[in-house]
Amino acid sequence: MIIQPIIKGQVAKSCHPLGCATAVKDQIAFVRQAEQIANGPKKVLVLGASSGFGLASRISLAFGGAKADTIGVAFERGPSEKGIGTAGWYNLISFEKEAKKEGLIAKNFVGDAFSPEVRKSVVDFIKTEFGGSVDLVVYSLATGVRPDPQTGELIRSSIKAIGEPITGYTVNLEKDCFEESTLGAATEKEIEDTVKVMGGEDWEEWINYLSDEGVLAEGCQTFAYSYIGSELTYRIYHEGTLGQAKAHLQKTSDALDAKLKEIGGQAHVAVCKALVTKASVFIPAFSPYILALFRVMKAKGLHEGCSEQMQRLYRDCVYRKDGKVLTDENRLVRVDDWELRDDVQEEVRKIVAEMTPENFKELGDYEGYKSDFLKLNGFDLDGVDYAQDVDIEAM
Repeated sequence: MIIQPIIKGQVAKSCHPLGCATAVKDQIAFVRQAEQIANGPKKVLVLGASSGFGLASRISLAFGGAKADTIGVAFERGPSEKGIGTAGWYNLISFEKEAKKEGLIAKNFVGDAFSPEVRKSVVDFIKTEFGGSVDLVVYSLATGVRPDPQTGELIRSSIKAIGEPITGYTVNLEKDCFEESTLGAATEKEIEDTVKVMGGEDWEEWINYLSDEGVLAEGCQTFAYSYIGSELTYRIYHEGTLGQAKAHLQKTSDALDAKLKEIGGQAHVAVCKALVTKASVFIPAFSPYILALFRVMKAKGLHEGCSEQMQRLYRDCVYRKDGKVLTDENRLVRVDDWELRDDVQEEVRKIVAEMTPENFKELGDYEGYKSDFLKLNGFDLDGVDYAQDVDIEAM
């Protein structure tokens, strides 16, 4: 079949298997030629491994110097009579193929990371086929729904403001336009549910389970990813429901750090820069900031994608020659430092203030924003013949 991009609002309804494979290979090529990670981990579990920072972490740790064996857990959908499946499905397949070429173990568990069955399967594999333990656990799950651990009832997160609603402009990727949208005010129940879905509760459950099963190696580290952003986006993100969830994530890291000290390990939250991910495109009124940020950071030679961020994180901040994890005064590992430089934020502020539905493509980097979104789904990549007939069964 010939596969073309289909976008509805902010959702990609199609993906290109050959493009997904190319995107994975491109990230691998980047980390291979980048300055390498020294003294990195050897046995890594990545929860949320099929796209964004989770996939980039796995690629960086396998091909960026550490040569780590990896386990990836992700909830994805393969091809069926209903459709071609998800980009993450093909990302997992492509990563596994490339890792095995290098003689690395690359095991994929496609399923619900919240389910006890998946956790047990992962632990059984670690014990029987992965050397018995892991020395790094990366928590990079991004989802809007989580079953309650006690009742099984589905809990849903809400991307909302706290206090008064916020009205602003948002990019519509389907129509290539800049339209007004409102970020509604959350109820107390919505705040609570968002924290339960996107906070640190599940991360803590995973680490406790792995610890109880005795599969955390001496000195094991664990990382979860977060975002803070600048004052320009505080009300949308940092002071909204998402920010409450991320604050809970940070508190969880402190509790896990105390627990892991018993085996000489550590737990941290890494704060990343604003990027186009499958999660970030859904945040109302956030896209004008990203458009301006991309324009400024690219002009200054400071722009990083997910792979650049993860390579710098693990090379420069985590697996350092002095053996110490580089953190700020709040124990956060900051790879958003270039985004928050004063000169960057000053220019971003000016662009956002002048941005309108008529000029957003010229003032901001809309072309780069849209291209990054398409690449997430295997489109707009150099070297891929999109007129080619794709044999899904051969993937």
